[in-house]
Amino acid sequence: MTITRRALFAAAALPLKANTLAPGSLRFKWNYGSICAARNRDPRIQVIAYNPSTIVMRQNVAVHWEAPFTYLLAGTEKALLIDTGATPEPNYYPLRTTIDGLLSNLRNLPLTIAHTSAEDIALNQGVSQFKGRPNTTILTKPTTFDLGNRVITIIPTPGAHKDGITFYDRYTGLLFTGDLLFPGRIHISNDADYIRSLETLEAFVKSNPVRWLLGAHIEMTAVPGIHYPMRTNFKPNEHALQLEPEAIGEALQHARRIQGKSEVAIRAEFHLLNRVGVDHRGDWPADLPPVPVAPFNLR
Repeated sequence: MTITRRALFAAAALPLKANTLAPGSLRFKWNYGSICAARNRDPRIQVIAYNPSTIVMRQNVAVHWEAPFTYLLAGTEKALLIDTGATPEPNYYPLRTTIDGLLSNLRNLPLTIAHTSAEDIALNQGVSQFKGRPNTTILTKPTTFDLGNRVITIIPTPGAHKDGITFYDRYTGLLFTGDLLFPGRIHISNDADYIRSLETLEAFVKSNPVRWLLGAHIEMTAVPGIHYPMRTNFKPNEHALQLEPEAIGEALQHARRIQGKSEVAIRAEFHLLNRVGVDHRGDWPADLPPVPVAPFNLR
């Protein structure tokens, strides 16, 4: 469901019965940029309601090729913004204006801003737009906190970034994994930390209901194992944003396999890059379909 600035939220989070998750939908297609970025006429931020109190936003691919996702979660007392996008200039990326419009329909709830990684510039540039904004707190060391009938659990998950954090929303069962696990090329900065973080998430999923993993970007195509080249502003055949919880176990299996090695693990929904440069491709795995013939190489 796409929503406009005039009708952005219908309700705040409501209490749930035990062992139930709030419903929501990710059945929509993201704007995918343009061959000529200068001619793109899509909104600078695409705003989608997963449900009335859970908003998923994506920066325009033509404005910044990484097109990072940000997430706004509303409770009865507070709202939480997870990550802030790749562009500080509001003329190109009007994040604060968008958030102000969203919260104006929720009694202007106090806003808390937190990042899945403070060292990841591509997720932090937009935070400068909130300088001086009333009733706004920017967390530097997040801990578990309650938005009002909606508890957010903070899980330290270093490995892609040394300060990586995963956010868990019990209300929806969504796990916000940032750069740790998403449909794209995952650059492992410390393989021992990365494995421990995946082990932590695997154990967490066994004891908590998780519906989807939502990461920071989409870099994979809809073709298994094939990703878009870096700095691509036109992505008409993207993988979905969400990953199944089982992706944690698959990533863990292959992270263990390449630990200590300079290697790329190519999987259908993501690549793990360990101790290699961004241009390293790796060998095509035998358990994936053969690379399709294409007019240009998407790998």
